[in-house]
Amino acid sequence: MDKQMLAMLVCPHCQGKLKYDRERGELKCYFDGLAYPVEDEIPVMLAEQARRMDADEKLAKTRSGAGEARDDAT
Repeated sequence: MDKQMLAMLVCPHCQGKLKYDRERGELKCYFDGLAYPVEDEIPVMLAEQARRMDADEKLAKTRSGAGEARDDAT
């Protein structure tokens, strides 16, 4: 995913930062616990298309450095 596009995108629900998970093909908002799909390099930023992350998945971010703005595309 293009880094410039990623820098401009925010969660449509809370306007928070998103983290790109290349492995799962999702943009994740850890604040709301929503994962938005990326299809053919195009983010689908619709709440009804988002997947709810489970508690363990949300906590994994906390354990790996909460508040850290990272892009896994590097």
